[in-house]
Amino acid sequence: MSSLAAQPSRRVLADLITRPATRSRAVAVDVGLVVAGAALVALLAKVAVPMWPVPITGQTLGVILVGAALGSRRGTAALTTYMLAGLAGAPVFATALAGPAYVLSPSFGFIVGFIPAAFVAGWVAERAWDRRPALAFLGFLGASVIPFLVGVPYMALILATVVGAEVTLGSVLAAGVTPFIVGGIVKAAAAALLIPLAWRGVGALDARK
Repeated sequence: MSSLAAQPSRRVLADLITRPATRSRAVAVDVGLVVAGAALVALLAKVAVPMWPVPITGQTLGVILVGAALGSRRGTAALTTYMLAGLAGAPVFATALAGPAYVLSPSFGFIVGFIPAAFVAGWVAERAWDRRPALAFLGFLGASVIPFLVGVPYMALILATVVGAEVTLGSVLAAGVTPFIVGGIVKAAAAALLIPLAWRGVGALDARK
């Protein structure tokens, strides 16, 4: 029996909802979706619990939702747009700091990690895992881990070289991993409920047409 991963559907929520009629319209729709995805992550970035050196925010939930709803290609583009907008000076990050200087922030590595995380969430959705809460949770949880693989080493580097703080394995885990474990699980679970629910809602609307 073929596995779900061996039979990618490639269709994600955005494809079902937008359905552009022409190629030129499809390009315009894609651009709009990318900008909207970046805006959603920027909005959720402001839902934050101030902490140092990395705040707890709603960004990861936004990354998963955007990746799953838009797919791997558009999700990656949306999070790249989000990062570039912040580096250009737009107030889209969790703190008031923006512009090129943000690369020296301990949390910038997490922003970079959002890009492959969105890709993985989209990859999961393209294989229809996002329509089943259990599979969606596993896929989204995996996507949630990716920003830490980039962000934690980057944070340690900035703390050691720019901030001048004493960096140990224990201090890095305490600052960049431990406070985020429960929240990460909750966000993955929330996305694993919201996305399948959205699929059911769209399907119900289609059935009424």
